[in-house]
Amino acid sequence: MRRLLNSLFVTTEDAYLALDGENVVVKHADAEMGRFPLHMFESIISFTYAGASPALMGACASRGIGLSFCRPSGRFLARACGEANGNVLLRRTQYRIADDLEKSCEIARTMIFGKVHNARWSIDRTLRDHRMRVDAERMERSGKILQSMLPGIMQAASLDSLRGIEGEAASVYFSVFDEMILKSKEHFYFHGRNRRPPLDNVNSMLSFVYGLLRGDCASALETAGLDSYVGFLHQDRPGRSSLALDLMEELRTCFADRFVLTVINTGIVKGEDFDKRESGAVVLSDNGRKKILTAWQERKRETFTHPFTKEKLPWGLAPYVQAMLLARYLRGDIDGYPPLLWK
Repeated sequence: MRRLLNSLFVTTEDAYLALDGENVVVKHADAEMGRFPLHMFESIISFTYAGASPALMGACASRGIGLSFCRPSGRFLARACGEANGNVLLRRTQYRIADDLEKSCEIARTMIFGKVHNARWSIDRTLRDHRMRVDAERMERSGKILQSMLPGIMQAASLDSLRGIEGEAASVYFSVFDEMILKSKEHFYFHGRNRRPPLDNVNSMLSFVYGLLRGDCASALETAGLDSYVGFLHQDRPGRSSLALDLMEELRTCFADRFVLTVINTGIVKGEDFDKRESGAVVLSDNGRKKILTAWQERKRETFTHPFTKEKLPWGLAPYVQAMLLARYLRGDIDGYPPLLWK
């Protein structure tokens, strides 16, 4: 079992991470804020600008500990990587398929199928639990539209047509996202997706949590021996972990979006947990980030039954299982890549 529950989150913006013997040390203004045995951690995620020492980055890379750097807003910046995991044959297969638009589309279709399927079930879950508090007719209509899109996704002949369907499906799903927000509507409302920068509390949380999920997906892919920067749906771009973005698609609605809805509807986050900048950008405050990160770790402990492996797993292992299944498909061990279809 991976050291799933042990992740170190550093949220002080000007904190610096260093290595002292076998310990990771967090420093602020030359004062030591904390000291932790390095072997305890599966991953370290820093939301700081000061960075980390080369010695710590090297130690994390050699021990397989994910070291990721994000902006305080949660946007992913970079990861420290050591020697490539896995064998060269797997990565060469990945690169060949990425260069083949038809084969790339075959894999991307299943990922987008999983995304739209999970979006539909997220709507149905809200209807089942809170029918009397939402516009049930509107949500049922959106769920049926998403369901009707699934055959077309599997018949998409090109990546461009697949992206078009995915965009339409996202528009339908987000059109009822505000219905799923059941509490503190004066602070938490959703009138459409906006980012770079996010302009309201909900979009601020979505961007922050997507950054967390992207880092988990990138680490999972590297662990499975795949190159997280070479994707099938998302095109190559310097500094962008395109395959991690691909893998995220089927996990966005069932993992990240449902998490954001939960922390709102259960009152974990409140209106005062956000700061508004002069530019109009809305970001989580230090206290807000701590609340989200604590709840995110708890969410990763919750279990579900994986639809393909039939095993009961913590949600935190979902990216690792999907990365493993993708690697098995590329090696030819299974006939197709099975997306995570949540119910």
